[in-house]
Amino acid sequence: MAPPLAADALHGVYSRVLLKLSGEVFGGGRVGLAPDVVRGIARQIADAVREGIQVAVVIGGGNFFRGAELQQQGMDRTRADYMGMLGTVMNCLALQDFLEKEGIDTRVQTAITMGQVAEPYIPRRAIRHLEKGRVVIFGAGAGMPFFSTDTVSAQRALEIKCDAVLMSKNGVDGVYDADPRTHPDAKKLDKVTYSEALQRGLKVVDATAFSLCMENHLDMIVFGMEGPGNIKRAVRGERIGTLVTAG
Repeated sequence: MAPPLAADALHGVYSRVLLKLSGEVFGGGRVGLAPDVVRGIARQIADAVREGIQVAVVIGGGNFFRGAELQQQGMDRTRADYMGMLGTVMNCLALQDFLEKEGIDTRVQTAITMGQVAEPYIPRRAIRHLEKGRVVIFGAGAGMPFFSTDTVSAQRALEIKCDAVLMSKNGVDGVYDADPRTHPDAKKLDKVTYSEALQRGLKVVDATAFSLCMENHLDMIVFGMEGPGNIKRAVRGERIGTLVTAG
């Protein structure tokens, strides 16, 4: 395997990244898993790993359960969130399977102990896996209710010392100055600061995730999963979506 690329070797190229993937995409717009979609995502990640980029992944569980939506239908929010965490683990195992079919060694680490299918989340072990060229997939969110996977992505990225968080979104290709779904004239921003995004209430990413990255000067790229090769482009540090910085 090629040695990791230095973060400053080329403009925008990172040596270690945290990739957040939308669970809804894993289902192909339906409840459950769409194997062809997961296979395509795995191939893009595998291509980047073969270039020497260290990749960790957090996946949402929206193709199975979303705690907030289950709460609206009468479930206890805490129990609903734990169901959502289990949904993320199912997505993790699916991505692991397809990555290993691509020849990429992969480890799943979970915030809720489930020793028969995954390792416990141990930051130093995760870093060691990455240094050996393995992909590490983090499941079960933070292991606690009321935390979004956006926030977990920022926290994990900081703890394993990533160069950037790559926040993929379903149905939106970056940060806009207004909600493009309700404002047809909304303009996409190529670059924005965390403080500006928070002050203007740009909610494409959870505000807690923005705050964590801002306080710790960690760059974030918000991009759309739609489009051939978008995940690979983001992982390689190409210009895509919106770059969000501390200043």
